[in-house]
Amino acid sequence: MKIDTIINRSLPPTPWAEGEKIPWNDPSFSERMLNEHLSQEHDMASRRSAIIDRHVTWIHETCLNGFPSRILDLGCGPGLYLQRLAQPGHTCVGVDFAPASIKYARSQAAEAGLKIEYIQGDIRTVDYGESFDLVMIVFGEFNVFKRKDAQTLLGRINQTLVPGGKIILEPQTYDIIEKEGNRSPSWHTELGGIFSKKPHLWLEEHFWHPDCHAATTRYFIIDAATGAVDRFASTCQAYTDDDYDLLLANAGFSEIQRFPSLAGTEKDRQEGLVVLMAKKS
Repeated sequence: MKIDTIINRSLPPTPWAEGEKIPWNDPSFSERMLNEHLSQEHDMASRRSAIIDRHVTWIHETCLNGFPSRILDLGCGPGLYLQRLAQPGHTCVGVDFAPASIKYARSQAAEAGLKIEYIQGDIRTVDYGESFDLVMIVFGEFNVFKRKDAQTLLGRINQTLVPGGKIILEPQTYDIIEKEGNRSPSWHTELGGIFSKKPHLWLEEHFWHPDCHAATTRYFIIDAATGAVDRFASTCQAYTDDDYDLLLANAGFSEIQRFPSLAGTEKDRQEGLVVLMAKKS
């Protein structure tokens, strides 16, 4: 793309029309993103180890009552949760779109002698098996899908659970997505980052779509040497608390519970996220 792509861009963009999410499945992008997943300096791509440890303790002790269970993690990233959950005896399957994350997760499981199955693919369509006691979608991943796709995904999850099986959903709050959509445009320079390993100018703009309750973020990455422009976009669907309850009920879930965090405590609450747990009816 050339610079006039930015000047002649559509305002506002159509939600999801310019890409459903940033390119997690691109091999080079996923390699750069893996470094962010593994960083212990922030909680942006994945949480730091001490936080994940507390989450896993709560999932094992409170959600699963300490019983060995069959667990599916959709959007598992580099396997940071499943690596820990497999250690006390849980049977684990993880699915993620990013090839570098799946490669890393497999290598870590092999090194530790853990039999964890990792599948690279789109969680909306990939075959991940059945008879799970628990299915997890954490860290806001659920909101990147269109409402129709999200409802279909919840239905698939219900079908893959055993009777009385549970779902743990950690979606974003309505307010945080609306706030993101109303942010002002910004720019900064990078010597190298997740979108390019070369020096570049990073332009970012945000749009709130009140008609469909969604927020789109656009990224224009301009190569410092050539002026070439790459465009990326990501849209998130916002839901109210009642919306989440209805989505889960329509998919066949009941006994919906809310928690402040994946550690079950207010202390570990992360702004913009809520934890829901429900049972297959």
